[in-house]
Amino acid sequence: MHDALLHVENLTKIFRTGFLGRGRTIIAVDHVTFDLKEGEILALIGESGSGKTTTARMILKLLRPTSGKIFFMGKDIWEIPNKEYWKNVQAVFQDPYASFNPFYKVNRIMRNVLKLLPNNVRNDAVKRIHQVLEQVGLNPEEVLDKRPFELSGGQLQRVLLARCLLVDPRIIIADEPTSMIDASMRVGILNLLKDLSKKEGKSIIFITHDISQAFYVSDRILVMYKGRIVESGPPEKVLFSPEHPYTKRLISDVPKLHERFEL
Repeated sequence: MHDALLHVENLTKIFRTGFLGRGRTIIAVDHVTFDLKEGEILALIGESGSGKTTTARMILKLLRPTSGKIFFMGKDIWEIPNKEYWKNVQAVFQDPYASFNPFYKVNRIMRNVLKLLPNNVRNDAVKRIHQVLEQVGLNPEEVLDKRPFELSGGQLQRVLLARCLLVDPRIIIADEPTSMIDASMRVGILNLLKDLSKKEGKSIIFITHDISQAFYVSDRILVMYKGRIVESGPPEKVLFSPEHPYTKRLISDVPKLHERFEL
């Protein structure tokens, strides 16, 4: 745990449906344990309902776990003030259009994040906003005065990343960041995540159902099935020598990947 930037230990989330929780019990995340290292891209893969997003929401302090612990730099995240924690842990969600107020221009969206920053950084806000937009491949003059509906999905995902980078987090959680953008734009987002990891030292949890994207972008893969991690390891090991039947099925369901690597 001490070598990890983030340590997740026996994390469990149980939802209870019905009046006063007397209905059905759903175990969304079941005793999940893993580490995230400095500068690492960790892919969390699985189909819808496997527990990936619920795990991310607990790491982001948007959901309290039923049991288990999450440690950031050795400290329980629930003992860290939200403002301090969210300065270090940010997220990019799968639907960029749902992530912004449609009536706010990009300039206002970016400035709203500045409340997480110290005053000396806020004083240089214009320069910093321009820097992060350029860092993700956007022209500030072209996007700052536009509203979300005036931008493409790919541009909005880059604005989301720029908003994250504005607070200079240690960890970025990217939850299906390419699922709602054109195929031609996906590789650009993936390459941007790789650059943020390798050149900027950001630690990234990359959540996806697409095992080929996980192979392309990640340093390590965790496979989730019914709330549990059923397989883990380097991308080559998980894809070329899968052990769990669920992982084998995920790979077989991607014909191009199967054909290309002769799995």
